[in-house]
Amino acid sequence: MNVISHLIQRRLKLPPPLTREVTVHRDLRVPIPDGVDLLADRWALKSGGEGIPTALIRTPYGWGGPIGALIARPLAERGFQVLVQSTRGGFGSGGVFDPMRQERTDGLATLDWLVKQHWCGDAIVLYGMSYMGHVQWAVADRLPPQVKAMIPVVTESALTLEFLRADGMSLETPFGWGVLVGTLQRPLVMLRQPLQAMKTARALHTLPLGRADAALGGRSAYIQDILAHDADDPRWSSFDRRHRVADVTVPVSSIGGWYDIFLPGQLRDFTTLRDAGLLARLTVGPWTHTTFGPTPVEEAVEFGLAHARDEQPPPRPPVRLYVTGEEVWRDFESWPPAAYEPRPFHLQPSGALSVEPPQESEPDHSRYDPADSTPAVGGVRMVKDSGRVDNTTLEARPDVVIYSTPTLERYVEIIGDVSAEIWFRSSLPHVDVFVRLCDIALDGRSWNVCDGLTTLTNADEMQCAAVRLWPTAHRFKRGHRIRVQISSGAFPRYARNTGIGEPRATDVTLRAADQKVHHDPAHPSAIVLPVRTPA
Repeated sequence: MNVISHLIQRRLKLPPPLTREVTVHRDLRVPIPDGVDLLADRWALKSGGEGIPTALIRTPYGWGGPIGALIARPLAERGFQVLVQSTRGGFGSGGVFDPMRQERTDGLATLDWLVKQHWCGDAIVLYGMSYMGHVQWAVADRLPPQVKAMIPVVTESALTLEFLRADGMSLETPFGWGVLVGTLQRPLVMLRQPLQAMKTARALHTLPLGRADAALGGRSAYIQDILAHDADDPRWSSFDRRHRVADVTVPVSSIGGWYDIFLPGQLRDFTTLRDAGLLARLTVGPWTHTTFGPTPVEEAVEFGLAHARDEQPPPRPPVRLYVTGEEVWRDFESWPPAAYEPRPFHLQPSGALSVEPPQESEPDHSRYDPADSTPAVGGVRMVKDSGRVDNTTLEARPDVVIYSTPTLERYVEIIGDVSAEIWFRSSLPHVDVFVRLCDIALDGRSWNVCDGLTTLTNADEMQCAAVRLWPTAHRFKRGHRIRVQISSGAFPRYARNTGIGEPRATDVTLRAADQKVHHDPAHPSAIVLPVRTPA
């Protein structure tokens, strides 16, 4: 009895495999043209296994121990042989790890080596999540004929650039990832994780942020880069693979989550594939970046293995979405579904929210103090308490303004892109506007659905903040209410806006600001929802 196999099956909630008899051929050397060797493990059946479809996974997180087992074993037990390669500069592979920049050259060289191996056969499937999905896009326009399908999971072709937007810089996720890759190869890393998490949390409060990596015990080139260069900087040009998406030549099955950090980009990539007339399908579940359950493995078998064998996977519409609130899976022909039309819900006096035009009213006031910043609660994060959480305590803070509909007499269903137009003014020239959509349950608790943030300049003059929230598929049930939160931060998910526009790496000043949200006929603040109501 293979205990590890059974534990993985239980953890991932998978059906029983075809076999549990697999073996690992360790430390295969993959030569790269510049003289570097990248190490890989090959997972295969104990009795043979040569010539069957190969799943290629390239990872910066180490291919030995539990990482390799969790990723490779489930596939090897269900019809694949699996090559798990450590990317440049990590876990025995030569060279220096320079995130994202080396993956095209190294990925193409790995494919060229792989197709020449006597055990490889004539079918390869590219597979992996997050960084392991982005490396697929790095080579997607130059795939050899042996590659039959791609399965990118919770990832996108312009990885991390969403976090580095000048109009809404994330902090927690790119900073935390910089810490992760900087410490992953240290001795006893798993045992050190709780202490490391505490150090990281303290470092995020450091001023200036340019010294935060020192609080972790050493300088991080990646963290310094994210503080100094926004998404439009040439420094990140090699991170952007969007131009390769339309040139993919194999079927692609994308898997995302409504609370995943890369969802908007993943939906953009899917739309690009469909607009180019390519074979693509999409699955989005109620998941965060790390809680996607059995679906990737099931899709590798159903979709990837079928194409590797020149067969057709079981038929289904191209888009499969989990509708939160209703808590069911539904199939659609496109993203976004055609039946859902944008409808503004206007902010009203006395904290009301309505599809009716706004009335004459005075603005609502709040005070934002970055020294006691509005906290990040749940949502699109990579921490334990991410995803859907109760927002009741957050909404009681004086720096959060809320607007709610009356009790719904019938359900309201939204599927698609969500945006907001908030007329805003601050006592300081620089400010963030954070907007969150919530579902108020029968017991009065407020559950977040989606949210987004944008940064304003010249905010001491009246202007309309255009906020792009995360896409969603959600049903507000009869008897529930729709709520909108507006604040000026979600720290440490987003960096604190200190109000004066100094560079983030050197800013040490925290200034409180008086904020005004306007909602009168001349300034019709609203959240725009993709609505389909019952007939």
